[in-house]
Amino acid sequence: MNGVEAAGYAPPTGPGKPASSRRWWRLLLAATVAWAVLLAALTWISVRNDPPTVREQRSLAEAGPVVDGAVGELVAAAGDTAVLTPPRIERGCRITPFADGADLSRGVDVFVVAGGERALLEQVADRLPAAWRAGVRATSDGPRLRADAGEFVTVDGGVEGDGRVRFTVDSGCRPVGDGHVVPGTGAAGAEADALAEALRALGAPADSIPELVTAPCPGGGTARSARSPGVVATSAPVAALAPVGGAPVLRDLAAYAYRRGPVTVVADLSGDRVVLSATTGCAA
Repeated sequence: MNGVEAAGYAPPTGPGKPASSRRWWRLLLAATVAWAVLLAALTWISVRNDPPTVREQRSLAEAGPVVDGAVGELVAAAGDTAVLTPPRIERGCRITPFADGADLSRGVDVFVVAGGERALLEQVADRLPAAWRAGVRATSDGPRLRADAGEFVTVDGGVEGDGRVRFTVDSGCRPVGDGHVVPGTGAAGAEADALAEALRALGAPADSIPELVTAPCPGGGTARSARSPGVVATSAPVAALAPVGGAPVLRDLAAYAYRRGPVTVVADLSGDRVVLSATTGCAA
């Protein structure tokens, strides 16, 4: 003590870190930056080239054509009495806790003789593309069809009532993007004419222009449906419509259908009012 240093004792070099520690931190920082750059590059390449792995990677605008095409496949598989229903977009679903989105769904109603609902579901499942892995199984709500149309678009079918089966194609919750572009309908044609003729036969006004709903057919062309609001028939609907068409395609308590050239006219008789639709379908 008293200012005398012990033999072999080196005085402290001050607060600075040893040179080896500084080199280690510089190497660690360089490695971290290099890893971040590599990760960013791999992410960019994946986004541009890899197929989507979750639904949220495809916007509503990108899913729309898949949904529309699936509807056309259903119309082709279901046959003459298929009727397209208008698209529905529901906003407000949650993609993440911090981002909302929208859900696109489209439907096809098919009319059959009561008791033939399961047979129709199985027919459609057999005719859909093999890649969809469509199948029908028994549930507590009756037989149901499930299928995967690709791009995370689901297809569901079930019994809506006696003699009526409803198929629904659903995009699931998606980023909105540019939104769903509704397929062009063109001018009202044979469907509108056949619908107006049926309305007149029932004694209902036929001067309004019906809303047209369309979907692309898998083999080319377009399926088109025109639908009326419910009307009160002035006489027995089947008796009034029978002279208009030829031999009926379907005659049952809940529905009556006939062909008028390339158009199939369906009268839904299940409610208090008669709902008429006229559809040009897809070739099976």
